[in-house]
Amino acid sequence: MSALANHAFAKMNGIGNEIVVVDLRDSKAVISAAEARAVASPAGGVPYDQLMVLQPPRLDGTEAFISIYNNDGSEAGACGNGMRCVVRRIFEKTGQTTATFQTRAGLLNCWQGPAPDLYTVDMGAPKFGWQDIPLAEEFRDTRYIELQVGPIDNPVLHSPSVVSMGNPHAVFWVDDVNAYDLERFGPLLENHPIFPERANITLAHIVDRDHITIRTWERGAGLTRACGSAACATAVAAARLKRANRIVEITLPGGKLGIEWRERDDHVLMTGTADFEYEGRFDPALFASVA
Repeated sequence: MSALANHAFAKMNGIGNEIVVVDLRDSKAVISAAEARAVASPAGGVPYDQLMVLQPPRLDGTEAFISIYNNDGSEAGACGNGMRCVVRRIFEKTGQTTATFQTRAGLLNCWQGPAPDLYTVDMGAPKFGWQDIPLAEEFRDTRYIELQVGPIDNPVLHSPSVVSMGNPHAVFWVDDVNAYDLERFGPLLENHPIFPERANITLAHIVDRDHITIRTWERGAGLTRACGSAACATAVAAARLKRANRIVEITLPGGKLGIEWRERDDHVLMTGTADFEYEGRFDPALFASVA
């Protein structure tokens, strides 16, 4: 039987990004892709964009190793909105105001934000090398790459900036993020051969040097109201192009995030809310057919 059967969970959201948090720090169980998919089953499951599974710490000084699953069962290296939800749960239970977690993307330091309902996650330093993102072929300058949707002489979308924030991102610069059928283009671009590990696809409009509006098709999750790592990637990409400052406000369909690309160490700091919705236990029947 799955370790998730009848196990407690918390349903939360980070500015509209649907998050499920499960604490398995007292267990050595490893969650499979099939189990992660089963959690989001339409038949009695809990819908989510990301499932955040806290596992026993692997490094001294960390609270937990966090495995992050998209709702298609694939694993993600980073999820900023999910991390804020985890941080809120830990802080409320322990009274802590700082904590360090380990993910596939590395160590993430987190702390109480400038207000009681705000939480800050240090998402680490972005990566720009084509092999680090990764891309399937060499591009010396990843501020723009040759990629387009539509006719060669009149593309609908073209020349995205690409960056890794622990997961691959492509950011297309547009005048109106709502003027494109992202639900149609998103899957095509996510699975484009140029992205061997697929990619998060973002439409971004620079309002001014301090404000950017985005919409994101999230790798493995689909059209989402919020994606924290996409907000970070967009802020960094805009600053690289000298089109925005290193401290910006990102507006997403679900709300706003404060992003700082810190100059002294190139780390990206993301600050925002994390909302609790309800607690429950997983129905064992969800996992009955999971091998």
